[in-house]
Amino acid sequence: MTEPILPEPTVVPLVRQPGARRRLLLIDDELSVARFIAHAAEECGYEAIITVTAESFRSQYLAGEPDVVVLDLALPRSDGVELLRFLAEEKCGALVLPVSGFDQRVLEAAVRLGTALGLRMAGPLQKPVRLQQLMDAMQGREAQDAGCIGF
Repeated sequence: MTEPILPEPTVVPLVRQPGARRRLLLIDDELSVARFIAHAAEECGYEAIITVTAESFRSQYLAGEPDVVVLDLALPRSDGVELLRFLAEEKCGALVLPVSGFDQRVLEAAVRLGTALGLRMAGPLQKPVRLQQLMDAMQGREAQDAGCIGF
């Protein structure tokens, strides 16, 4: 007897309910930085989703497209440039904010690449990230609706 052929598992996108909180998806392998950014986002009304690997980032992105993406450029076994390309392939409409401990010129090059790929880029932010810098980088994207100055 042969085994039945099962279809490949698929990720079913979540449908956002009216009045649901905006989503912020972030990837950072430094949990203290990720928690800091997530806490700031949640204080401003976002649902913050923390990921630490490229695989979990992709999975969470496909499960429900975020309004904002915070992207660490330096990741183990992956890098932010690969994820910028993934976001462009998915025709991501979210605001993308690169964050890294790399030199400012590397961050600015990532912003230029993201823009060239058709992404809505903000920032960039160099680590260590300060709250005011984070809030300033997010300004302009539903900041007033969030009920939080600058975020």
